[in-house]
Amino acid sequence: MAPSSKKLIVVTGGSKGIGKAIINKFIRHGFDVVSCARSEFGLKLLENDMLEIRPKAQIYTLPVDLSTKEGVNTFAEFVKNTGRKVDVLVNNTGFFAPGQVHNEEEGILEKMIDTNLYSAYHLTRSLVKDMMENQDGYIFNICSTASIMPYVNGGSYCISKHALYGMTKVLREEMKIHNVRVTAILPGPTLTASWDGVTLPPDRFIKSEDVAEAIFGAYSLSKQSVIEEILIRPQLGDL
Repeated sequence: MAPSSKKLIVVTGGSKGIGKAIINKFIRHGFDVVSCARSEFGLKLLENDMLEIRPKAQIYTLPVDLSTKEGVNTFAEFVKNTGRKVDVLVNNTGFFAPGQVHNEEEGILEKMIDTNLYSAYHLTRSLVKDMMENQDGYIFNICSTASIMPYVNGGSYCISKHALYGMTKVLREEMKIHNVRVTAILPGPTLTASWDGVTLPPDRFIKSEDVAEAIFGAYSLSKQSVIEEILIRPQLGDL
């Protein structure tokens, strides 16, 4: 089979929220997609929705838990087995649980670090070498306003997102000479399923689609320019 001429984006945690909005945006611009999530059902819905947008799109999905190194390695091999060049990698997988350092449940820091940091670290290590060899590629890490602004009840989430932000800065410096662009995305409260049940009006949140627009805009710049970070907050301010 001849290699596809379509560009390929890899998005972790793509079955809903920001991840799905990013896939939607890039699918509409002719990209094929590799994605993963823990829910096989959610991934089937993703495939169906995206094929309605572009019926001839190639969409590769794998149900897997990226909070384990074994899961990350399984997904990395799945990506490589497509035989496709990865043009864009979006490390989006993550989760939030409220709590404070002194009272959050035992083991939550390890869970947050495994999911919010190590998944991005190990997957990037697996895929970036090909980008370096090709002297081409783009990596987006979905950080958070919690990466730069600690808050009460943020606990281990803030710690993990601070670490991901630091990793992104280091990676940016390392990849400069390899023509691989790296951007940290720092969204504030975004209207996703994480906020289900909250009675605040929608205009107090960022739209997932706006985060996707910002990412595609950064990607669309000429390769001699890079937006190192994008900080997005609700127009009415933080919650």
